[in-house]
Amino acid sequence: MEGLKHMLDSFLVPEIAVEANGESAPVELGEHAGKLLRLTLAITKIVEQQSLDVSVWGSADGAEWGAKPLVAFPQKFYNGVYQLLLDLNSHPDVRFLKAKWVVNRWGVGDLKPRFTFLLKMEEQASTVAAR
Repeated sequence: MEGLKHMLDSFLVPEIAVEANGESAPVELGEHAGKLLRLTLAITKIVEQQSLDVSVWGSADGAEWGAKPLVAFPQKFYNGVYQLLLDLNSHPDVRFLKAKWVVNRWGVGDLKPRFTFLLKMEEQASTVAAR
C-alpha cells in the first residue's frame, strides 16, 4: 500500500531465562523516536513465591539513563501477557531504550528466582484511519 511507513515491531528483550537482576542492551529508536509504543511483557515460565519488576528506561545518547524509568509494569507474580503504552512524544530527547528487571524469591527451599520472559515493543498508529 502506498503511503505506509515502516512501523517498529521488535524485541527490547528477546525471550530469556533470568535468575538475577539485570538489564537489556540499549536499542536505538532511529525514526521511531517520539512515537507511541505498545510494550508487551510476556512471562512464559515462573515458579511460585517470586516476583518480577520490569521497567523501561530512556536515554538521549545511550550512556546516561537518568534517575527513574520512563514507565514500569506493576509487579508480576504469574505467567501472562501484560501491555503498557509508552508515549515518547513527551520525551522528545529519548533516542535509546533499555529494560531493567528486578527479581525476588521468598519462602522455603531454593531461594534463587527463575523467570522466563520477553519484552516486545511495537509502534502504535497515533490516529485511526477512517474506513
